[in-house]
Amino acid sequence: QVQLVESGGGLVQAGDSLRLSCVTSGIIFSMYSMAWFRQAPGKEREFVAAARLVTNYADSVKGRFTISRDNAKNTVYLQMSRLEPEDTAAYYCAASRKAGISWYWDEYNYWGQGTQVTVSS
Repeated sequence: QVQLVESGGGLVQAGDSLRLSCVTSGIIFSMYSMAWFRQAPGKEREFVAAARLVTNYADSVKGRFTISRDNAKNTVYLQMSRLEPEDTAAYYCAASRKAGISWYWDEYNYWGQGTQVTVSS
C-alpha cells in the first residue's frame, strides 16, 4: 500500500518560514520524481517544485522555496522562506514514475492528503 503523509503546515506571518515534510512508504522512493503542488480555495492545483536528479520550481516560488529529498528516509521536504499571503494554500506531495520532472498534476501517480499553510499579512 502506497502512502504519502505530509506534515509541517501551519499558520504563520508574512516573512516567516516553514518546512514541509512528506514521508512515503510502499514505493521505491529513489525511482520516483517527487513534487509539491498547492491549491488555494477556488483555484486550480498548481505546481510548486519537483525533484529527481535535478530540481525545478514555479516562478512564483523560485528563490524563496527549496525542495530536497532524502532517499535514505524516503522523504521529500519543502523549505519555504519569506512566505507571502499569496502562498496560502493546501500543499500536496506527489510521486511520479516518470523519469523527468513534470509540472502537470495528472502525470503524478500518488498523492498525499495535504497540509494547510496559512500566511497572514
